[in-house]
Amino acid sequence: MSHKIFGMAVSAVYPHYIRKVEKKGRSQADLETVVSWLTGYDAAGLRQQLDAGTDFETFFAEAPAMNPDRRKITGVICGIRVEDIEDPLMQEIRYLDKLVDELGRGKKMQSILRS
Repeated sequence: MSHKIFGMAVSAVYPHYIRKVEKKGRSQADLETVVSWLTGYDAAGLRQQLDAGTDFETFFAEAPAMNPDRRKITGVICGIRVEDIEDPLMQEIRYLDKLVDELGRGKKMQSILRS
């Protein structure tokens, strides 16, 4: 089953991520740090994906180095436990959502990055 979000451009959602974290006193650089930790994209690679209008499916498929520690991300996002999501792509998207949520809630970066 394909979800609508799979074909959605990451660049369409990214400004919402920025707004969410900045509203809570965090920076776009903090957001880039968590995206890089999760996916392996550096700032230039992330910018390239955003500028190209890359969809979520391609964004995660082309990610340079998905962090194996992302499996340590647990908890509820959008009413669903991220560790119980069966669709691998949806799980990656929800991992990102969870990291953005934790950043927006003011959690310490060390804790967010599971270190």
